[in-house]
Amino acid sequence: MSVKVAIYEDNEHLRKSLSHLIMGDDSLEFCGAFPDCSDIMENCTEVKPDVIVMDIDMPGISGIEATYLVKSKFPEINILIFTVFEDRNKVFDALCAGANGYLLKKLNAIKIIEAINELNNGGSPMTGEIARMVLDFFSKNYTPKNNEYKLSPREIDIVKCLVKGKSYKMTAEACFISEGTVRSHIYSIYRKLQVNSKSEVVIKALHERLID
Repeated sequence: MSVKVAIYEDNEHLRKSLSHLIMGDDSLEFCGAFPDCSDIMENCTEVKPDVIVMDIDMPGISGIEATYLVKSKFPEINILIFTVFEDRNKVFDALCAGANGYLLKKLNAIKIIEAINELNNGGSPMTGEIARMVLDFFSKNYTPKNNEYKLSPREIDIVKCLVKGKSYKMTAEACFISEGTVRSHIYSIYRKLQVNSKSEVVIKALHERLID
């Protein structure tokens, strides 16, 4: 079953290039490209994309604001930030808004397709520099906290896999369990941490030092 992809990008040339890229891949289904996010909630209701490729700097509603709006009503939609911004504040604002992945626009076409499919399979793709930025930020003055959320040892293992950007399949292989069991543990993790997405798990785990 193909992955339904929508694009939000104000640069016309890049928007058209991304559209042709999506339409040219058999694993993906193109379901619209838009120059701004003014009608994004209506679009999501009508089209129901699996993945949104989202720019940050757009007229009117920014990509970060739009990400928060979409995730608040459609938590199942995966949002891939695709931007020129390497600013730490932009990165963390996007992740805290619910973005599931963060790529810089210098990536080639093959990497973009791979990231979309990885995202749809439960991964959290990030450009290398962005992943390093996240890890460096949270590694300073690191002191693990008590397990106040009462996560089980298996749930902690799964959280570690999510922080590393592993998909459900990769997590299952690393923990020697089925993907179905991984999903059951993730639902339990969501409940205990009071979050609604994998990106929120990652942010909370790193910010509150839930893993070592």
